[in-house]
Order: sequence, then structure tokens, then C-alpha cells
Amino acid sequence: MTDKPVSAASPAEVPAGERTLLLVDDDGPFRQRLALAMERRGYDVAQADSVAAGIAAAKARPPLFAVVDLRLGDGSGLDVVTALRDARPETRVVVLTGYGNIATAVAAVKQGALDYLPKPADADAVESALQQQGDALPPPPEQPMTADRVRWEHIQRVFEQCDRNVSETARRLRMHRRTLQRILQKYAPRT
Repeated sequence: MTDKPVSAASPAEVPAGERTLLLVDDDGPFRQRLALAMERRGYDVAQADSVAAGIAAAKARPPLFAVVDLRLGDGSGLDVVTALRDARPETRVVVLTGYGNIATAVAAVKQGALDYLPKPADADAVESALQQQGDALPPPPEQPMTADRVRWEHIQRVFEQCDRNVSETARRLRMHRRTLQRILQKYAPRT
């Protein structure tokens, strides 16, 4: 092996034995499809379906690459990201979520994630995110979110933080409960 640290090499340059990937997602069919696609791309894939299993896998066999769902049945995927970074600081982590918003993206990056992708992400997008180099900033979006979309995502985040309790969410947002219920019944505004 060369003296060059693994974290400085692009993933394509990493020897086959080091292309270890941990997938942590509680959506079984999605996790299985992504695992199969990543195995075809030459990764040695391990899977976990919870925060507890993800942390155990990170400690038992720290991978060089990881894909972690943000919202898992037993807690936050950010706990897995922290465990991965503690076990192997050079681990390249991509966070996936169906609840995309700016605040969670910032939290994921602060915990050490390279990128943040909305679900369902395909294997090409995941591999591209895993292969991005160091501090390269992604290009600005072609179509930034509208103010309505930003507002809707903020409401959704607070709603999730309140364990989907409408009354508590309305109190925290200082809005009438019925108004909040009408907003929650609508689909997300287009970006």
C-alpha cells in the first residue's frame, strides 16, 4: 500500500479491499436495491436497519464509505454519522432523507457528512456524492426553492420535531391549530 492517506485518494483509486461501504436505512427494499447496485460498482457492502445496528457495524468494521438515512425507526442517523467519524475519521459519509430541508443538511455536514441527498437517491447520485473531493462546493441550484417551499419545509421540520403533534407544532410556530392542519393536508409547493 502507498504512503498516501486513503482520505486523499479518490474513491476510484482506492484498492478493492478498502472499498467498504455501510448502508444504514430502515427501508428494506430501498436498502437492498442500493446495496446490490453498489456491489456491482465494486463496493464491499454491509447493511444495517437501525441506529443501534449502524453504530455496532461502525465499531465492528469501520468502513471507508457510508450512506446513512437521516430518520431511522430508533432515532437519528446523525448518531450513526458521529459513530462512523469516531471509529474512522476519514470515512466518507453521505446522508439520505425523505425530509429534505436546509437545517438538517447543515446539521449533517457539521457532523461530518460529505453530502446530503433527497430520497429516493439512485446509485449514480450516491456514488457521485461519495466520490466528490474534499471541500468542493456543489454548484448553486438551477432553481432555488421558493419562499413557499422554504416555509413548508420549516413547518414540516418542526412538525417532525414535535413527534407529529399538531397542537404542539402550532404552539411552537405561533399559529392557529386549524390553519396548521390545512397547511399539513396540502402537498408541498413546487420548488
